[in-house]
Order: sequence, then C-alpha cells, then structure tokens
Amino acid sequence: MYEQRLDVLRAGLDGRYAAQWKRLREQCDWYRTQTPPTEHPSASITYFGPAAANLALAYRLTGNEGYRSEAARWISAAIGFPHWGKAHLPDHDLDAGWLLHGLSLASVWLGDDFELAKELRAKLELQGSRLYDFAVESEGTWWSSSYWQNHNWICYTGLATAGYALQRPEWTERAKANFATVIEVLPSDGSDMEGVVYWRYGVPWLATYLDLLQDREELDWWDRCAFLKSTFSYRLQQCAPGFEENIDHGDCHDRRSGHSVALYRKLAAAYRIGEAQWLADQVAERFFWREAYASGVKPGVMPEAYLEMLWYDDTLPPVAPAERTPLSAYFPDLGLVTARTGWDDDATMVSFKAAPGGGHQAWELSHQLDRERGWDTLSAGHHHPDAGSFVLTSRGAFLAVDEGYSNRKRAGDHNLILVDGLGYADEDRYHVYKGIPYERQARMVDVYAADGVVHATARLAAMYPAELGITRLDRTLVFTPAGRIVLLDRCAADAPRDWTLLLHADWPIEYGAEIALRSGSAQAWVRLHGPVSVEPAITEVEANPTSSTPSLRLTRTMHTLRATASQSTTATLLTTIEPTSSLHPTPPTARRLPVRRGHGITFADETVLLPDDAGLLPDDAGLIEGTKGLHAIIRTITTRITI
Repeated sequence: MYEQRLDVLRAGLDGRYAAQWKRLREQCDWYRTQTPPTEHPSASITYFGPAAANLALAYRLTGNEGYRSEAARWISAAIGFPHWGKAHLPDHDLDAGWLLHGLSLASVWLGDDFELAKELRAKLELQGSRLYDFAVESEGTWWSSSYWQNHNWICYTGLATAGYALQRPEWTERAKANFATVIEVLPSDGSDMEGVVYWRYGVPWLATYLDLLQDREELDWWDRCAFLKSTFSYRLQQCAPGFEENIDHGDCHDRRSGHSVALYRKLAAAYRIGEAQWLADQVAERFFWREAYASGVKPGVMPEAYLEMLWYDDTLPPVAPAERTPLSAYFPDLGLVTARTGWDDDATMVSFKAAPGGGHQAWELSHQLDRERGWDTLSAGHHHPDAGSFVLTSRGAFLAVDEGYSNRKRAGDHNLILVDGLGYADEDRYHVYKGIPYERQARMVDVYAADGVVHATARLAAMYPAELGITRLDRTLVFTPAGRIVLLDRCAADAPRDWTLLLHADWPIEYGAEIALRSGSAQAWVRLHGPVSVEPAITEVEANPTSSTPSLRLTRTMHTLRATASQSTTATLLTTIEPTSSLHPTPPTARRLPVRRGHGITFADETVLLPDDAGLLPDDAGLIEGTKGLHAIIRTITTRITI
C-alpha cells in the first residue's frame, strides 16, 4: 500500500521530511523501551495497531532490520491474544478495528518474508471474519449502521484495510457501501455532535478511509465529502484562544485532547487549507508534548507518527487564522454559534449551541431510516442535553464552563435554566436522545454572526417535561465587540413555576457587592438585572469514559450560581457578563435601560437593544439619539434579525 508515496518519503528522509522522520523514529525508539503484555489486559489494546504500523513503516522506509524485529515483538503479542477486546464486545468493536487497520498495514509493509507473515495473515483473516460477520448480523443496530459516530468509522476502516491486504472484496465492498452513505449523511457544515475530543478521535478514520480508497482503487471521494471539506473550520472555531485548549461541548475527557497533527496535515493537503497547515505546525512545535501527556484520549497523539509521515504535504504554505479567518461563525446543523474578540491568546470567546440530538441532519435522517427500515441508527450518546448552554473563555482561562464528560447526562450540569428544579425530559442517563419523540427538538433562530459579534436565540421549551406546561423558553445571547455577554431568558408556563438560571465555574464564585467569576488571569462580573434570589451550589459530575476499562473514573467539581425567579407563570431573566482582568480588574458598567418596550443594556462604551415579543425595538428618542460608542452596530444587528 502507498507504494508511490513511500518512494517519495524515502528520498526525503534527510531533507524535506526530516522532521516527520524524526518523529517516527523517536516513536519507534519508545516502543523499544516498552514491554507489550503477553496476556490481554483488562483495558483497551487499541495501541497495538499503530505500534505495528509505525514500526513497519520505519522498516519499509529504511530497511533497518531492527525495526522489523521490534515489529515482530509487538505483532507476536497481538497475534497471541485469542480475542481483540475484553471488557466490551470482544472482536466486534474498537479494539478489533484499530488492530485490523494497523496490523494489516504492517503485514503489507513488512513483506511476505517477515518471520510472522503466515501467522499474521491467519490472525487477520480470523479477526476480519469475526468483525465482518458482526457487521452483517447487527445491521440496523449499534455501529454497523450508526453513520454519525466514531465506532462506525473505525470498525469499517479496519475491515477495509484488512480486506485490501488479504484480497477480501466482500469486506472492502461492505465498507465502501457504508462510507458512501456516511459521506452523504454527515452535515455539510463540518460540525460534529460528538464534540471536539471525539472529533479528534473519530474523524481521522474518515480521512484514513478516503486515503485508503484513493490509494487502492483510485477513487477520489474527497470532494464528495462536504463534511471533511468543512470540518477544519468547525475545529478551528472550537479552539479556545491560545489554540492549545478546546471548547468542551459534548463528551470531553478534558480541554487538551483536541488536536491531531496528522489529521490537520491531511485536511490541509486534501483541501489546500493553509490554516490547517499552520495549526499542525503550532501543535507540533508548541503543544505536542502537553497534548501527549495531558490528553485523556487513548491511544493519543504519539502513535500517529506514521500518519504524520504519510500525510504531510510540504508544498502548502501555512496561513495564520488572524490573516483571514472570521471572528464569528455559525454552524447551522449543530446550531453552534461562536465569536471572539480576536485570534490573540488573551482574547475573549463564547460558544453557544442548540440543536436536536445529533444535529439537524442526523435527527431527520435517523428518524427516517429507523421508520422505513426498523433500524436504530442515531447513537448520539456523546451529545449532551446542552441545547441553550454556552461556554465563555477570556485571557487564557475558562469562566462559564461545561461539565466535560458525563455518563448521567443532565441539563443541570450546563449553563441552562431549570424549571421547578427539573432539567430536560428523559435525561439523567447516558443516551438522552434515545427513544424520545421526534418533536422534542431545540432550535437556534435569529442568528447573526459577523465581525466578532453574535446574536442568536435558542428555542428550548420542547426539551422540558410536558407536565411542566412550558409554553415558552427562549434564550437570546448577544456577544459584543468588546467581549461582553447579554443573556435574555424569556420564560412562560401554564402554571406558576420556579425559573432557575445556572452558571457553572471551575473555581468558587465570589458573592458580595458584585458577583465575580474568577479563574487564573481572568474574571467576569455577573449582574442579574431583575428580582431573583441567588444561592451558591456545588455540582459534582462523574464519568467512565470507556467501556473497555470499567474501573476508570473521571470526576469533576463545578461551582454553581443559582438565580431563581420564584412561582410565576412568566419570567424574564436579563443577565450580563463582563470579562476583565483578575489581576487588574476594571469595575462593572452594565446597567439596565428604562425603556418602554423591549430590553436595553448599556455598558461604558456599548449598548445592546433587544426587541419585545412583537419584534419591536426600544424607540425612546433620547436613547436612540444620545447613546455613544457602538450602539449603532448592535442596533443594526437586532433590527436586521427582527424584520
């Protein structure tokens, strides 16, 4: 496989590909110091796949017998395991997919005279047959037909790689049929309902399959896959300022598990994205070792050395995002809106989202497929009940935070509204969107995102239990050019309810004359412009992020502000958040304007006007004529979306 590419790489090991060769040989040196287990561990063995691929590629590029001997040591251990995978679906899930891919590449690269060639091929035949049979028998359930998530992509790519290596066309054709569907049903805006961490884990396998298909069958599906063409934009806009950390919507082990140098290289090469080349350089030169050792994703970035080697195109110059990337973005499928004050490390950024489970396209198509074929295809277990929630970062710190990874997913673990203490219907379980009515959808409407400014409204009433009788719960978020947030929650029910706004923070929230969120060098003043009672709370979250390691636990403690408007059929909660430096804070300036209709907030140099229920803006003559600063910009936004 990849014969022509290997010839080019081999000729440039001491020149144009010297840095990638250094990475590969250092990774191979690391394998030499490890002792692979001879008995299947309780945890995942996915790392055996890339270990074999890295060592085999190093041998194929250099002819150094030491690499082939080391590959034999790792491959021998993998062959010796009676099953691939132990705690969860042995032979039929991720472990099998990872090992089939890596060991199939190794089988080809090490050659027929490899000392374990026959044993390896026999093991690949056995494991490939087991995975193929499971895919056929389980069609319509679990990963076999779950087109929107990583298990499908990993297992079918592993099956395809083994099929090409062993000349098993029934395997490669099934994988091809699967991916022909996948690339059509994934959202064209590139957004991923599983969140950045699982984007980093799963999406490289989509690229791996398309690369493999092009190499083995000369079929170029890159332009057919609108998702891959757009997905770097999604990933870039989910970079927290400074680029090292990521916004953690969805299941995220942590905020440092979001980068893949290899995938950035491939997207850069396939779609000529200079920003992807730039980010790959940044990660490789500045963030790589922090990513490798702080990441909660396994096997992680270190074993991707062979892909970094295969996918690097040195003809594409890097382009810094600050040169041409918009400060605001909207990804309609996931209902995701982002904005930042700049691309500098100390910028302020917000990320705000609202969509049905899995995003609009997955929600619609999965219901259609399930209805027509009796299948169960969505598998959106990594998508949280977080419609209407937001994350705020400033000056390199997270201020309003998400809970990260959770097994018992709850709206109350996000920056949302509880009604009589309750979150979304059918929550408090892993897959909160499984089996719920089609009509239970959140939507983002009235979106304006440009020039570092955002206005968007999340419609959320349908997400709550029907017995609450909620007739309206609309959250409007405005992010101003200076990085301030105005949050307007308009609530109504058919009986009096308690409406509780939640704000979660990493560190204890300060209550006094002013409410302050503090973290590192940043803080934010929070003002609640209305009659509410405020109380602090502690929110604990626990998760087991992988079924292959049942004993693994992640825990997280968040400090929570609870602001409640009590026992009313309607409530309007108007909240402002003003980021500033925690080391040299400037005082808060947010003040509610006494307008006759709609809602108005003025800051020292900005004013935000929001319409009333009829869509009409405040029109007080003194306000319109006398407001200074950037009022005209904000007024243009609100007028535009309400016409």
